[in-house]
Amino acid sequence: MIAWLGTGLMGAGFVRALRKRGVDVNVYNRNADKAKALEAEGARAFASPADAVRGADVVHITLSDDAAVDAVLEAAMPGLAPGTTIIDHTTVAPTPVLARHKRLTDAGFRFQHTPMFMGPQNALESTGIMLASGPKTTFDELQPMLAPMTGNLVYLGERIDKAAAFKLFGNMMLVTIFGGLADVFTMAKALDIDPVDAHSLFATFKPGGAIDMRGAKMAKGDFAAAFELTMARKDVRLMIEETARHGMALNLMPALAAHMDAVIAAGHGSEDVGVLAYDAVTRA
Repeated sequence: MIAWLGTGLMGAGFVRALRKRGVDVNVYNRNADKAKALEAEGARAFASPADAVRGADVVHITLSDDAAVDAVLEAAMPGLAPGTTIIDHTTVAPTPVLARHKRLTDAGFRFQHTPMFMGPQNALESTGIMLASGPKTTFDELQPMLAPMTGNLVYLGERIDKAAAFKLFGNMMLVTIFGGLADVFTMAKALDIDPVDAHSLFATFKPGGAIDMRGAKMAKGDFAAAFELTMARKDVRLMIEETARHGMALNLMPALAAHMDAVIAAGHGSEDVGVLAYDAVTRA
């Protein structure tokens, strides 16, 4: 039997998918109504984490952050049987994952962190990407259970905190894209260009390809110039100044401009704009 702690949008999607496959599931949510709603799907809702996990072989967790995971796990402890497998899908920080893994394994439980690039519909339809890292023996035993929950189960290796790091890498890129788009739409508004019209540029110009091409060169410390940093800095100046002429301000570009200025001052202005990563990727 499976217990699921945290039945918000993601957790509820997973529970519904499990019930469609005929899996018995106990559920708990800090908002009891969200857990109760899943009784219509055949799940059993409980008022406490300890009651929800009692008798479960596997406990899945989908919560908001590290503090919530630790609090709910602490409350679940009285109901956990020795050797229970605990699978945490929550997006959390790498350092607490290391501490959580040690604490739980020292207490006689088996712990696997498996964050996801998935939305509620992915959880319901078993699509999207699920990451995992940690002991290979644990992953190999859990793989038959995890694979049907996602479209792509990716094992990243033995390092326990690597899946947590990679999930944040992915989300960092996403929020950077969204922040960049917000600046595009801000500048468009300043220039009286409809945001839908501004967005149409990206039907033909697709900057995402730079992640593969320039990103691979950056990661290797290859800064041979294709777009000099000084020229990129000039363009950022134009963006900031033109938007300001119309009484508006960009959000990301000023911070990026400050970093560009520091890297140029360090003598890298004639190198490729990818040299912004110089301190991060160059090796002594």
